[in-house]
Amino acid sequence: MRSLIVEFDKEYGPDIIHIRTAVFIDEQGIDSKLDFDGLDEVATHVLVIADDVSTGTGRILKDGHIGRIAVLKYARKEGVGAMVMDALITVAKERGYKRVYLGSQLPAKSFYEKLGFKTCGEAFMDAGLQHVEMEMILS
Repeated sequence: MRSLIVEFDKEYGPDIIHIRTAVFIDEQGIDSKLDFDGLDEVATHVLVIADDVSTGTGRILKDGHIGRIAVLKYARKEGVGAMVMDALITVAKERGYKRVYLGSQLPAKSFYEKLGFKTCGEAFMDAGLQHVEMEMILS
């Protein structure tokens, strides 16, 4: 398994779209207009590839906002999500960001806590799902 830092372009965009559609739209019922919000072209993306198949993705925006973390169902519990997050946090550190933050779906909160994120806000609804704001201070 390996992670790649990629752009949302003709080469990698289809894999990113495939993963996010499978997870957010097909599994969770999120409206595609909410997921594909027009920010992908200005974000830096990560793809995790296992056996020549893209299995996980995520993105980071220029303000340190991490989001759209998605792992195909069959690849969960294999460390793909942690690889995506490690790569995005590395990007943030290399760019000199002091902080990264995200809105975690409530069931994923413990996953982010294990990576070192702390809750920094109240629970809120986004795309019909309960989330909580979390952050990591980078040194």
